[in-house]
Amino acid sequence: MIEIKICGITGIEDALHAAACGANALGFIFYRQSPRYIDPATAAGIIARLPGAICKIGVFVNEAAETVKQTAAACGLDLIQLHGDETVDYCEGFHPDVLIKALPLETEKDLQRASLYPVRALLVDARSAGRYGGTGKQASWELAARLAKDKPLILAGGLNSENIAAAMRTVRPRAVDINSGVEEAPGKKNAEKVKEIIGIVRGEESGEDHDPTFTVRRPQNPPGMK
Repeated sequence: MIEIKICGITGIEDALHAAACGANALGFIFYRQSPRYIDPATAAGIIARLPGAICKIGVFVNEAAETVKQTAAACGLDLIQLHGDETVDYCEGFHPDVLIKALPLETEKDLQRASLYPVRALLVDARSAGRYGGTGKQASWELAARLAKDKPLILAGGLNSENIAAAMRTVRPRAVDINSGVEEAPGKKNAEKVKEIIGIVRGEESGEDHDPTFTVRRPQNPPGMK
């Protein structure tokens, strides 16, 4: 089964609707420069009301490692997604089982670099004009497909109801990460678009079995603690 993450959640109604439609994971962006930024206290309140089976993921960009760990513990996050310029050495300060690293793929060197990260999964996204994600820009499906053959891969980058089926067939990712493609405005989801795209993903599933990326229980220790 291909798992589905709806990212950029800022309100409880959008969170509960995505969960009810069949999303496996929800993403909360703790990057202040993002138009989808949510403060930890608000995120913690939403997370406390979510079904236990939903994976809660915190998205961080070039944040101090200790701040990431403190936020993860305070909010009750299951996984940590690093969406900035974090190095391999930085990532080694976290337990790999709770870590997702987002990377842009543009060259062969990017593929080689991706293989070095000790993480649960890699997320392929597109960057634009200094923005670290949520751009609506399509990632390189060709390079992502190559990486997906060797690494657990989450595909992001401009996914919407018009291209999600083609993306899944081309890349064959473990999971998809959907953000701007189901929005009315940054941080505000369109209920019908969320329902529609989740239905498309479920209809396109091949029946292949994979180790789950998002189907996790929160560790006894706060995420990131080694």
